[in-house]
Amino acid sequence: MENEKLNRLSKELLDAAIEVHREMGPGLLESVYEACLIEELKLRNIATTSQVELPLVYKGKKLSKEFRLDLLVEQEIVVELKTANQILPLHEAQIISYLKLADKRLGFLINFNVPLLKQGFKRFVNNF
Repeated sequence: MENEKLNRLSKELLDAAIEVHREMGPGLLESVYEACLIEELKLRNIATTSQVELPLVYKGKKLSKEFRLDLLVEQEIVVELKTANQILPLHEAQIISYLKLADKRLGFLINFNVPLLKQGFKRFVNNF
């Protein structure tokens, strides 16, 4: 997917997340926001897959462990959802690792436990 399309999709994703936050407010479980965001993206005709299994490959060998991406939007954007008091460096390292492991160029870390969602929305790139 070209950069322009990814940027448009990113804006739609941000708008959808803001709508969910506006409707539901902060303080709920991550699974609630995940379900609502999936529904909001569906209303916008944006394909989204949740709890996507990503195999663990070590030195070329697939191991019997996997990672789980919270959301994969249009098979292109990795979304990691949080409901934390603050985003920690560990959360940022997690999304960066997921981008590399999934070989995706764009990802978002969205923390719904903030007064304004723009404070909890962070973009990450991998060879973008």
